[in-house]
Amino acid sequence: MRLVIQRVSRAAVRVGEVTVAEIGPGLLVLVGVGHGDGAAEAGWLAGKVYNLRIFEDPDGKMNRSLSEAGGEILVVPQFTLYGDARKGRRPSWAGAAPPEEAATRVDEFSQALEALGASVNRGSFQKHMEVELVNDGPVTILLES
Repeated sequence: MRLVIQRVSRAAVRVGEVTVAEIGPGLLVLVGVGHGDGAAEAGWLAGKVYNLRIFEDPDGKMNRSLSEAGGEILVVPQFTLYGDARKGRRPSWAGAAPPEEAATRVDEFSQALEALGASVNRGSFQKHMEVELVNDGPVTILLES
């Protein structure tokens, strides 16, 4: 699994004219699922995200996690994180898991976050989404299982 984690002041996902999810301060997590990714990877990454120390403490240092700082998480499935554009001009999506498998892993990731105590909102799977965010910092972290 591949994640792009962004610390945000706010974020929202729209499908068409409908806002399907929105959060205030917290984390926007774009989630890509590759072949062979399983529940173990989803659970490990959830723990890593929830406890990642990228929020400021009273001294202004990035020393607090979401579990300490509070806030919400917006999980957005994004198979394009597995796009491989090293050859030619058109990305290959061969590394991305099939949609049914990916949907299951994204759900497992979200459920593992909730089990840890996170307030989780979700984008829509296999829909054209507009993702709006205000990156706080900016802080952007890449994680891979």
